[in-house]
Parts: sequence; C-alpha cells; structure tokens
Amino acid sequence: MNNIKLVVLGAGSVGKSSLTIRYVHNEFIDRYDPTIEDMYRKVVEISGDHFMLEIMDTAGTETFLAMRDLYIRNGQAFMLVYSITSKSSFLDLESVKDQILRVKDMPVSKLPILVIGNKSDLENERQVQSQEAEKACAKWGLPFMETSAKTNMNISSAFECLVREMQKKTLGKNKSSKKKANFCHIC
Repeated sequence: MNNIKLVVLGAGSVGKSSLTIRYVHNEFIDRYDPTIEDMYRKVVEISGDHFMLEIMDTAGTETFLAMRDLYIRNGQAFMLVYSITSKSSFLDLESVKDQILRVKDMPVSKLPILVIGNKSDLENERQVQSQEAEKACAKWGLPFMETSAKTNMNISSAFECLVREMQKKTLGKNKSSKKKANFCHIC
C-alpha cells in the first residue's frame, strides 16, 4: 500500500477542515474553529491501487504561515482551497502555488496540485466566477473543481483526482480515467 502525504492549504475560513472532515468522516462541521494543524488518515482504493492518505489540514491564519514551508517540504500532493465567496482567498492562491514550487524546487508539471473552489452551495454570495478560476488554473497548468462540503458535492472526486494526479506525476502510473468533473482539465 502506498502512503500519500496530502496537504490542504488556503486562507482562513475557506472550508479546509470542512472538506477534510467531510471526506474522512462524512460529516459536515458548520462552525468555524480555526485550525492550527490536524492530521487525518484514510485508506482508499483508486484505479485498483490501495493508498493510505495522510491528510494534513493546515492553518490558514497569518499567525501560522511560517509553518507552511515545513508542510510543503513534507507533503507529496497539494489541495489549494479558496472560497467562492471570498475574492481575496482566491487571489492568495497564486502565492501559495509559487511557494510550493519554490520549496519543492520542481516545475508545476511534476507536482500533484489541485485547486478547489469551495462553498459552491453559497452561489448567491459568489465573488469568484467559475470562468475566472478556470482561466487562472489553465494559465497555471493546474486542474480545478468546485466543491461544497455542506452538500458533499465533488468531495470524494476532489481527493480521488489528487491521488490520480499523484499516480501520474510521481508514481509513474497513468491509469487515470479521463472522466470530467466540473471544470478545467480534471482527472
């Protein structure tokens, strides 16, 4: 069984913990409790292979940004999360992506990274249009999808997509199906 160290990054209150807890425990937590660092484990089967996902749910607050280099150094796959209701959380992602590339000292084509627009259930509060995110992700060379931890939309698909990216880019396998999710060039 392959172990994958997956790191969930993004600004505070974008739903990183809600996404992770929904995926691991199939529960939705709607109260905001700022995370410092939480680790979750889940065994999954994807494309016929078994994986132990070690999911690091990281702090999004400025206080703990110094720890981000360490998370990135130890991580193997990265989920960059923003809230569709927060333009600033979306704009922050480019610097997070650049930090990953700098710390890992690798081109984006070699790193399993997935951009997630979370809180898609809050369409009436949307500040980041899907097309804007698609365009940025295409420019960055990264897959993108929108999710809702509250309604469980695309949660499993997002984590499975990231594992498939890991299979393709670092484990040397290309069993990935070309099944489309919501946007961009998805697994």
